[in-house]
Amino acid sequence: MLENSLVFLDLETTGATPTSDRITEIGLVEVENGRFIAKWSQLVNPEARIPPFIESLTGITSAMVENQPTFEELAPALFERLKGKILVAHNARFDYGFLRNEFQRFGLNYRAKVLCTVKLSRALFPQHRRHNLDSLIERHNLVCDARHRALGDAEVLWQFVQKIYQEVDTASINAAVAKQYSQPSLPPRLSAEALEELPESPGVYLFYGESNLPIYIGKSVDLRARVWSHFSGDHRSGKDMRIAQEVVRVEWRPTAGELGALLKEAKLIKELLPSLNRLERRQSGYFGFERDPVLDSSKPLKLIASGTVEATRLENLIGLFRSKSAALAALTGIATEHGLCPGLLGLEPPRTAGAPCFAHQIKRCRGACCGKESLEAHNLRLFEALQSIRLREWPYTGPIGLRERGEQRTEVHVFDRWCYLGTADDESKIYDVLEVRGAPSFDLDIYRIVERELRKRRKGLELIEFGALASSWYRAAAA
Repeated sequence: MLENSLVFLDLETTGATPTSDRITEIGLVEVENGRFIAKWSQLVNPEARIPPFIESLTGITSAMVENQPTFEELAPALFERLKGKILVAHNARFDYGFLRNEFQRFGLNYRAKVLCTVKLSRALFPQHRRHNLDSLIERHNLVCDARHRALGDAEVLWQFVQKIYQEVDTASINAAVAKQYSQPSLPPRLSAEALEELPESPGVYLFYGESNLPIYIGKSVDLRARVWSHFSGDHRSGKDMRIAQEVVRVEWRPTAGELGALLKEAKLIKELLPSLNRLERRQSGYFGFERDPVLDSSKPLKLIASGTVEATRLENLIGLFRSKSAALAALTGIATEHGLCPGLLGLEPPRTAGAPCFAHQIKRCRGACCGKESLEAHNLRLFEALQSIRLREWPYTGPIGLRERGEQRTEVHVFDRWCYLGTADDESKIYDVLEVRGAPSFDLDIYRIVERELRKRRKGLELIEFGALASSWYRAAAA
């Protein structure tokens, strides 16, 4: 059984944000060297109205807490009760974050070693997908007399820890606990307090040095674990060494899920150009070909670079390559395979009108350059051959949204013709995102992110089609 002094704790709150929401109930079970010592619970006046949703979930109403003590009144005695004890909680950073913020309001610096039962369950039972409290209750036959009440949930956690010692060997439990307790050493100019509030949820993080511009931007579905992983002495890359030497502070931007994090990361890297994101910056551009829709054009293709194509012209975009040489090499291969004219495609220096290209002289071109094949026939064969590298056609009649639901937030990411228009963190703001001025530029990274998501249709994403009416309204507004 776990040694030392433990406090199994659960909080009920007015919401999910430790800096602005408040505690409404505290429940705890005290254990010493595996032996039950005491339990305690207390309703707390949050000095704010409890939202109806929270009232329906917990059964704790504003009327119930109106005459209860405030956290300020409870703080001194609770601080002493928790001091020096390991805090055990489900999704422990949530409860720990609330406690630290509440104590901090009244000048008390609460710090504790924390053991998270969600992480413990994931480590010991990786074969299971769900590790929320309801799943643990069902899976391990635990008893909860008052679900979503602080003491009831805290007692379930104490039962869970007792149960795992019956189901799993002690060595495995000790290893999982030790892994949670271990922390990598932080860079010399970055304090532990700076990372205390990092959430275990999706988002983007920004490392800053001495200047006001970030030195590195990254993303993760677990911000806390990813940021800490940069400072692990066991798996440190050259980039992580640079980060450790230069980082002074960390910022983060939460998102609803992985898609939001991918989009925000791509956008921020292009806007802020962090010095240590060299690979992402180097790969952010592209080269392709824009076709001339006139079928008898003597210049059927034009080489283009990123930033020069607007969404209104995407139907004529063919091929997406990271470098100019790769684009030209691909076109050369297609021309050779299909007997197309390198002169008309801009792969050879221009010749006198009607003069055969070099490829025709060695019988690799059917003669569109010298009148032996019509331009229409040549260009039809060209466009047919290019189908294999053509940009995937936008499969909708207008803009779409991808609704992404997370544990604490919901976002709607809005796109049109593979271009990212923005993200609405509230349904009422969707048309604010659509109401843009000027057609957005095509971005290769965004295209690949969105194309993959639409192809995979990952669970948790909901498609919203705004339809042709929204499309015509949006395009008129963008004109």
